Amino acid sequence: MHMLRRQAHLVTAARAAAATRGTGAGGFARAGAPGSAARAARPRAGRATAAVVATLLGGLALAPAVPASGAPSWPLLVCHGSVRHPGVLAGRFGEVVVRGLCLVDRGPAVVERDVLVLRHSALLAAFGRGHSRLIVGHNIVVSRGATLFLGCGRSFRCLDDRPHGRTRLSSRPKVFGSIIAVGALGVVVHYAWIGGSVVQVAGGGGLTCRPMGIFAVKHSPAFSAYEDSWIGHVIIVRHLRSCWLGVIRNRIGIDATISSNVMASHDANEIVSNVAFRDLTCWRDSPRAQFGDSRGTPNRVGLHAYYQCGFHVILPNPAGQHVHFSHISVHLHR
Repeated sequence: MHMLRRQAHLVTAARAAAATRGTGAGGFARAGAPGSAARAARPRAGRATAAVVATLLGGLALAPAVPASGAPSWPLLVCHGSVRHPGVLAGRFGEVVVRGLCLVDRGPAVVERDVLVLRHSALLAAFGRGHSRLIVGHNIVVSRGATLFLGCGRSFRCLDDRPHGRTRLSSRPKVFGSIIAVGALGVVVHYAWIGGSVVQVAGGGGLTCRPMGIFAVKHSPAFSAYEDSWIGHVIIVRHLRSCWLGVIRNRIGIDATISSNVMASHDANEIVSNVAFRDLTCWRDSPRAQFGDSRGTPNRVGLHAYYQCGFHVILPNPAGQHVHFSHISVHLHR
């Protein structure tokens, strides 16, 4: 319980970090015309990204929040279980700690404040039966070696849907704060509404596509993906070592930074079909940012697109052929 309460101000820190990025009305950045001044300012982007991460993680040292007088006090739940006997998260709670394996598969689960997934634990909230979905009032924090599955639908079949044929189930989660993962094994997010930011730093299963952890239950390698989601502030994925990474069909309120990620699969780092209302940066990723086999469309970027995702970059679409090519990024307002 003490560990979880130390996360209580992370959403405030996330909002403060986003505020330093100069958001305008509706949470979006005020667009300005690119020019020499913007290019001159760009070398500071790495420090700005580091400041966002530091501010998010710096919230760990803050004091726990004090509930307002008269506010309902929902209980703390420790959802614990194993692969044979998983824990179940359903109903309404104040805070949740996940130890071992916990499923959101028996109807809606509402957490008023934070969810903390402990080391080497797994929270699977990608089930559709009984209107199952997870709603979190503050943040989801994914610890070292832990795994989060959040949301499912057409592009990522729910874990309780039939394995073949037309998809019948979906789950559309909401996180009013941020998703913060440091050293996590994998974070897999689909069809989510995230009011704050997404920060994933380090972790993964290493440079292998061998099944491991909770992924091995489905004979899958460890991977991370963010698809078909709304992210209100920024998404930062850095220093990940894993089998595969995809950032596809998201709407990002401010910036996206995908940098220094090394994947084992040759078709990884698919960063396509996103809308970033300010900047998109892909830097030192291996393999380089690409269309892969997703048959995606160029990223649409409101202000600046840099490096591997730059406006000047033209790549095979889909990858692996030499007939059809496309810009990896185009201007949003063109």
